[in-house]
Amino acid sequence: MMVHYDPEFYRGKRVFVTGHTGFKGSWLCKMLLMAGAEVTGYSLQPPTQPNLFSIAGVEDKMHSVIGDIRDFDALKAAFDAARPDIVLHLAAQPIVRDSYKDPRYTYETNVMGTVNLLECVRLALQQGRAPRSVLNVTTDKVYHNNEWAWGYRENEPLDGFDPYSNSKSCSELATHSYINSFFADKTVAVSTARAGNVIGGGDFANDRIIPDCVRAMAAGRKIGVRNPYSTRPYQHVLEPLAAYLLIAQRQYEDSRFAGYYNVGPDDCDCVTTGTLVDLFCRAWGGDAAWENQAEANAPHEANFLKLDCSKLKTTFGWTPRWHMAECMEKTVAFSKIWLANGDVPAEMEKEINSFLEEQK
Repeated sequence: MMVHYDPEFYRGKRVFVTGHTGFKGSWLCKMLLMAGAEVTGYSLQPPTQPNLFSIAGVEDKMHSVIGDIRDFDALKAAFDAARPDIVLHLAAQPIVRDSYKDPRYTYETNVMGTVNLLECVRLALQQGRAPRSVLNVTTDKVYHNNEWAWGYRENEPLDGFDPYSNSKSCSELATHSYINSFFADKTVAVSTARAGNVIGGGDFANDRIIPDCVRAMAAGRKIGVRNPYSTRPYQHVLEPLAAYLLIAQRQYEDSRFAGYYNVGPDDCDCVTTGTLVDLFCRAWGGDAAWENQAEANAPHEANFLKLDCSKLKTTFGWTPRWHMAECMEKTVAFSKIWLANGDVPAEMEKEINSFLEEQK
């Protein structure tokens, strides 16, 4: 049984990645390029300044197309030119609080963006040149959240609360419909992956706890924590990315593996935000500290959310590798290298190689 993805499988494969300029997308492209894949990315300009895509050393080693996932004609042109064997769909408006500010844009990007990509696959299938493996990356927040103590399974109802979460529920449903309507014979193997919160070096997004921590350290001030008692399933960014590559590989090899998969940490890594920041401060050292900055009338965000990843574990023998303390040590090490203008691409390669070595 193959427990984790095989980098050698990706050597020479044509891989189309949407959202490649984002945090997860940049790490994913780095992994694919190190494996020898031919990578085409389609995404907006990097969403932050600074951003990981610009410092990861990947842009000149892949074909990067800057475009909006809502622009079907531009997306199709890039897709058709790439003639991909494998498609990994990460493009999204990914911030809960931003979805309250601009729900229409969130739905256009997360729902119609998914439909546009699936249309590219459907039309390519009609012309006999469809990819064999497609993975739509959604989120753990797709489930109707009862805030109960056990993890959600893949057969639980999908009904995200806020516009971001709900738009990702809709993205799942659109994918299910395309599978039933156009890909039922499994000529194209299509899956969705529902991942939890990720941490790691190179995340510069607003309204995310680890970037907030790093910015506070760079400014020499205490870390402000909005939701210190909220429990989330945290994992290092390489964990879900490796799972995505595993699912995409295995369904490419055998379409019976296509389905819907939760990707999350073990229960011991479902921690409160306060505990997470404690671990960050311990790894950072010095005078690192945080303070409670809970907002009285903040937009709704779930207080408790956990995934049951039994299906992924049972199907592939998969297990997460790095627990929270080790995740935080690597995140802090990366962040200090970046702040010191060190060699970020080398640090990324070091972490990826270390992760792969521990898979053996």
